[in-house]
Parts: sequence; structure tokens; C-alpha cells
Amino acid sequence: MAKPNYSFEKRQREIAKKKKQDEKDARKREARNAAKPAEPEPPASPSPEAPATSTTPAPPGPRVHRRVS
Repeated sequence: MAKPNYSFEKRQREIAKKKKQDEKDARKREARNAAKPAEPEPPASPSPEAPATSTTPAPPGPRVHRRVS
């Protein structure tokens, strides 16, 4: 008599569980998108009153690790 392949069965259960979770996430995403009102797109160019500044933050300084005695 052949012995059962538990690894294969476990993998199949994991695949089924992931598929079910993906379907659930897709339904949630559709519900969220349907409930969200259509928002107008923000203007592509900045308004003339706003100053032209860089939105990228300055890089952090070097990290210094010190021992605590």
C-alpha cells in the first residue's frame, strides 16, 4: 500500500487558502472602489502662489552607535 504524501496535501491546502484569500481581497478592493466617490484629479502644475520647493527630504546623517555603560 502506498503511503500518503503529506507534503503534497499541505501544499494543495496552502494553494487553496491563498486563492480564497486573493478572491476575498479582490472583492474588498472592488467594494472599496465602488464606495469611493470619484475625486477630481489635482492640477498637474503647481499653483503660482506656492513656492517651488523640493519635496525630497534631506538624507539623514551618519548613524553613530555608542555603547551604554
